[in-house]
Amino acid sequence: MPVIVEAFFDKPTSTLSYVVFDGDGGSAAIIDPVLGFDYASGRTSTAFADGIAAFVRARRLSVAWILETHVHADHLSAAAYLRKELGGTVGIGRRVVEVQKRFAGVYAMPPEFRQDGGQFDHLFRDGETFRVGSAEGRVIATPGHTPDSVSYYIGDAVFVGDTLFMPDGGTARCDFPGGSAHELYGSIRRLLALPPETRMFVCHDYQPNGREIAWQTTVAAQRSANIHTHDGISEDQFVAMRTERDRTLGMPALIIPSIQVNIEAGQLPKPDDNGLRYLKLPLDGL
Repeated sequence: MPVIVEAFFDKPTSTLSYVVFDGDGGSAAIIDPVLGFDYASGRTSTAFADGIAAFVRARRLSVAWILETHVHADHLSAAAYLRKELGGTVGIGRRVVEVQKRFAGVYAMPPEFRQDGGQFDHLFRDGETFRVGSAEGRVIATPGHTPDSVSYYIGDAVFVGDTLFMPDGGTARCDFPGGSAHELYGSIRRLLALPPETRMFVCHDYQPNGREIAWQTTVAAQRSANIHTHDGISEDQFVAMRTERDRTLGMPALIIPSIQVNIEAGQLPKPDDNGLRYLKLPLDGL
């Protein structure tokens, strides 16, 4: 059945967050919410997340889920903040444990840091179903960009995280630890096997050639026009393109603070004795 989708664009990180619901006064899922962060000052901001919360309250929605498509490397997650404000179960793909194990050493996480995904309320397995009110959701494992990447197929819409961008934006990079262009190709083919009319919502839009912001496309449009992986592109062609392109890309500006917060389900570090919170800056670790 169709679901209602409201998009929120965080311009500093070019990130799209979504509220998916089945009608006013109904049930909702929040997908990939952003916590503001200014690197120069070290200040966090809930302004963007508060806009999502205001929408949820205005439409009298009950938040069932706060869903992460993966451990993001370009923004801090507002999942913990919004769970405190609105309730809901924070979910992510079960392969998040692989990401936690990879980065626990990079950040010299303390012995009590859990590497079993226990910071999240629910770890989804591939094919698992869940509900957003009257709409059924299904989890599609889409690794490649990261091992834990999943897409959420809710009603007539699929939320693909960083796996695919708009057709003129192509596909996600695969050079992060645990990434794989071969896996990404297979994940994309799974998504493009969905019904052609399926609405597809992306997590980022970098507005190629200065066009207006866009976030909604269809499976049919991706199959016919995606610049990296339209129908007819072989796996070998895709992997060669993706590998060569990834060699030219710099690290995301917020990768260091983002990952260490996001492997903790968006929970910020505990305050030190002076009342301040601290993030680590690993030198030559990435």
